[in-house]
Amino acid sequence: MLICHCNMITEKEIEQTIRSLLAADPWGLIVPAKVYHALQQRGRCCGCFPNVVEIIIRVTEEFHQELGEQKAESVTFLDRVRGLRSHREENNEGRQKGHRAA
Repeated sequence: MLICHCNMITEKEIEQTIRSLLAADPWGLIVPAKVYHALQQRGRCCGCFPNVVEIIIRVTEEFHQELGEQKAESVTFLDRVRGLRSHREENNEGRQKGHRAA
């Protein structure tokens, strides 16, 4: 599946890159910019970055499960990352409920 339309990057290419980064450092921090740098690309519109983050989380979970590591170590951290990604309505960019646009 095509993930990045700007750079024509597929899901498979991203997964392979993430696996190679994890093979080099299993506990290294992987972010979309690091993946794109490894692919010798750069984020243009960056609309694909949320999908790349989800792929990073999924592939990292699979990688650590394949290594036979305890779930408590990797999954707890990844659940915290997912919690940070959830959109909270109460934040709403700091606007109050009575705020009106011009």
